[in-house]
Amino acid sequence: MSLDPATVRRIGKLARIRLAEPEVVALGAELNGILGWIEQLNEVDIDGIEPLAGAAQMALRWRDDVVTEGGMRDALLANAPDREGDFFAVPKVVE
Repeated sequence: MSLDPATVRRIGKLARIRLAEPEVVALGAELNGILGWIEQLNEVDIDGIEPLAGAAQMALRWRDDVVTEGGMRDALLANAPDREGDFFAVPKVVE
């Protein structure tokens, strides 16, 4: 399948993209290349392959919902460029 310039302009209009004439030619070439790749996918033999339904049918493993303290304050604050006591120090942005 090959797209003519009128179709490329229509696609640009639907996408709300203003296209100059040289851009129409360039975009048409890119879109035709993409459609060529899609046509190549149609040549793949998919007989006997079940459709992929997604992960919706998979059962998720449950874990206990446990509240923890974390206990990583010093490790987290070690990454801070500046700190005041047990808190991150940030520059004042509002006067």
